[in-house]
Amino acid sequence: MKTHQKTLKNGLRIQALELPGTNVVTTLVLVGAGSRYEEESISGISHFTEHMFFKGAKKYKKPKDVSQVVDSFGGEFNAFTGKEYAGYFIKSGKENLEKSLDVLSDMLLFSKFDSKEIEKERGVILEEMAMYLDAPMYQISWDFERLVFGNQPLGRDQIGSKKLIKTIKQQQFLDYKNSLYVPENIVICLSGAVTKKTINLVEKFFQMPTQKQSRTPYKFDTTLSTQKYKLRTKKTEQYHVSFGVKTDAEMDKSFPTLKILSTILGGNMSSRMFQHVREKKGLCYSIRTQVDEFSDTGLLTTRAGVKLKDNLQAVKAIRSEYDKIVKNGITLEELENAKNYLCGKIDLQTEDTEAVAHEYAKNELLYKIHRSFDNWKDLIQKVKKEEVDLLAQKLLQPKNFRFAGIGPAIDEEALLKLIS
Repeated sequence: MKTHQKTLKNGLRIQALELPGTNVVTTLVLVGAGSRYEEESISGISHFTEHMFFKGAKKYKKPKDVSQVVDSFGGEFNAFTGKEYAGYFIKSGKENLEKSLDVLSDMLLFSKFDSKEIEKERGVILEEMAMYLDAPMYQISWDFERLVFGNQPLGRDQIGSKKLIKTIKQQQFLDYKNSLYVPENIVICLSGAVTKKTINLVEKFFQMPTQKQSRTPYKFDTTLSTQKYKLRTKKTEQYHVSFGVKTDAEMDKSFPTLKILSTILGGNMSSRMFQHVREKKGLCYSIRTQVDEFSDTGLLTTRAGVKLKDNLQAVKAIRSEYDKIVKNGITLEELENAKNYLCGKIDLQTEDTEAVAHEYAKNELLYKIHRSFDNWKDLIQKVKKEEVDLLAQKLLQPKNFRFAGIGPAIDEEALLKLIS
């Protein structure tokens, strides 16, 4: 893969990543404008702003105009808001690249934030919030983050508060956009059937005046949360659990080791959690251990939907797998299998223009690094058994355990014994 990059005089960073053997281009605009940039009074403005960019601008004046033009060439068009950034992308055939740039530049540079559209979108986002509340598989992740990180931007979910959604005004959107949607805080990455000349095309569409970023992300305060568990009582058909620990950040030396530990614990169908909690004990249908990474911290969690009558038994089984890996370590066979699994997944990413664009743009936006997929595979392959064992012993200690649950009332005294 050939990579081309240019930083314009105004600070805008543009990447063009040539992937051989494809006629597809993903055009991704990544902006440092996630929920970590919000004080509590404007919790949810990043996500609401993302929605409003689709509601009409200078050339494509109405929401229907925006969607129709992308539909007319069969493109995939979407956006997302995370804790640390927001992204907007179109995936299209290479012959429609200019149309993709035309749409994205119009919406991101000239959105009107029309007051009537704001009123309509309030109801849409409130329904989105209701959807997540009705879906414990989604809500459990946010509950766990709130438990571990506490009442600070990193601990609040991106959808925000009902108060903000119901009361936000046009000027607040404009002020927020002007503070963060500035050239030095944006990376535009095109991945797939592109060349070095593609950068000039992007520059043509994204003519932006020099403007300084006036809002910065809130730092992670490690002292805020002291709760051991968080329970949400709700009538459900399964009991939803998230059981895990806070970890190091994505760029820490231990991160490749953390990915291997997570994979061995519950990253795939041959993992310990899947084989012992699901296959042998039959306590759940879905169970997975995963890592959620941020620029200054992270999480390792095992999430599962378990039988209601066996909820405590399932917690005990998960805890048992944590304890066993601390006491006995991993095997060399598990280490090799986890390395091969992760490197295989990395290879699959290189075939997906969207995944490639996201990875490179994120690394540039958050860390100003250019790490190739081969570099990442090398880091995985260098991890030693002793490093995984030591990391497990460090992280998977009772004092570090945190637990979030959603479902009918649970025996809290018995739960506390299992996670302490």
